[in-house]
Amino acid sequence: MPDVMGARASGPHHERARAPRSRGFLRRLGAIITKEVRQLGRDRLTFAMMFGLPIMQLLLFGYAIDTDPHRLPTAVVAADQSQITRTILSALANTGYMRFTHQPRSEAEANELLQSGQVQFVVTIPSDFTRRLVRGERAQVLIDADATDPMAAANPLAAAKPAIEQALARDLVGPLSPLRNAADSVDVVLQRRYNPEGKSNLNVVPGLLAVILTQTMVMMTALAVTRERERGTMENLLAMPVRPLEVMVGKIAPYIAIGAVQVTVILLVSWLLFGVGVQGSFMLFCLGTALFITANLAIGFTISTVTQNQLQAMQASVFLLLPSILLSGFMFPFRGMPVWAQWIGEILPATHFMRIVRGLMLKGAGFPSISTELAALVAILLVVSTLAISRYRVTLD
Repeated sequence: MPDVMGARASGPHHERARAPRSRGFLRRLGAIITKEVRQLGRDRLTFAMMFGLPIMQLLLFGYAIDTDPHRLPTAVVAADQSQITRTILSALANTGYMRFTHQPRSEAEANELLQSGQVQFVVTIPSDFTRRLVRGERAQVLIDADATDPMAAANPLAAAKPAIEQALARDLVGPLSPLRNAADSVDVVLQRRYNPEGKSNLNVVPGLLAVILTQTMVMMTALAVTRERERGTMENLLAMPVRPLEVMVGKIAPYIAIGAVQVTVILLVSWLLFGVGVQGSFMLFCLGTALFITANLAIGFTISTVTQNQLQAMQASVFLLLPSILLSGFMFPFRGMPVWAQWIGEILPATHFMRIVRGLMLKGAGFPSISTELAALVAILLVVSTLAISRYRVTLD
């Protein structure tokens, strides 16, 4: 009985002791949660990326990405100007895949347009096309495609021959009606230029060069100034009698050598494993690569002057890497994207460098074909360098 009475007497006391402990736990937990929420509110860049990155992914994959592009620029070399020729061209346009934008005067000019990437297809109709068709002989329609991106060329080429046959079946009437049953009356010759077998690795391997350099160069340099700030050595750097331009050049110079080593390794592996090498001028390839590496390093330096720590710098680098992969033409056809997405892609260094390396490695392009892309890289480098220096002056203040 005494033990029972003692247990009864101590029961309420223990309950009162547990209650303050539970309330203390909740207060401490609430204090920690409040601290973390305030900390997140101060870290605006991380907070913005938490919402900005999913929204960007939804917009890009929902609106900007199209694996079946339409209205691709096409050049027409029509030496025959008959009604049947116009029927064939109308049939190709009605597929929705081709949009006639150029009328070169010669095949050489058409090849230059195809090599420079200004057009995706070249449709050639010989001067004796109608005459051969009327005689019952096989008449040819030639369609050359830039097949460096097999995804962009596959569906238009597959739709070309059925569209032409259906259009001619409607127009071959009267004396020409017997030709409608001739399966070989029109021979649609399809030529996949620069990638005859339609291998995707020929398109991916040169593009990987741009993606890898973007990822490594931007991220490594983005950590440059933030690392100095976190280690407490930023004061020593600011006390040195150097100008902002000298600091930026000194920071990115070692990484240019690292980028050169990366390019050498990637080229060697792509040649040994995939048989993809530089078919064009190697000096132009080196020039374009040097501009691209320097532009990415300048972007990384700019990020390092905007962010406060290495975590933010890495987050900003990933934020830049995503559009560089999706909007540069690396994974999806560039011309399949809406206009607003193409404008965003045009301000990315990876877009222009990808055109340069694919032109030099797959097409054997010369300076006239890639001069516009080289000029774009120079412009991006100048703009980003100016922004980086101005931001670094703010850091000094």
